[in-house]
Amino acid sequence: MPVFDVLWTMLWFFLLVAWIWVMIAVIADIFRSHDMRGASKALWVILVIMVPWLGVLIYVIARGDGMSKRNMEAAAAAQEAQRAYIQEAAGGASAADELAKLSSLKDSGVISDAEFAAQKAKLLA
Repeated sequence: MPVFDVLWTMLWFFLLVAWIWVMIAVIADIFRSHDMRGASKALWVILVIMVPWLGVLIYVIARGDGMSKRNMEAAAAAQEAQRAYIQEAAGGASAADELAKLSSLKDSGVISDAEFAAQKAKLLA
């Protein structure tokens, strides 16, 4: 049954990689959390390292909601940083420059007042 042995090994390898991923995610979230002080972070890390299964389970139950919020905030911050970098690298104009262009387009009649207001609100948001 060598095929069964290969599949069994692949399953265990997958579970090992998944477990390492979960441990890294939990430890990263512990250090990313701003609402905990250093001592409580140290206690969580010790618990997660010393008693891994139980520590991770307790952490996810106790702080799982905050974990997802911090992941969403980190993703939004990364997206904003990427957008700002791309805009800067592309030589993007500032909001004032864009408003001046929109104003000149409105004055020349290319866009309507409603379109101008919509684009202005989009720029200032």
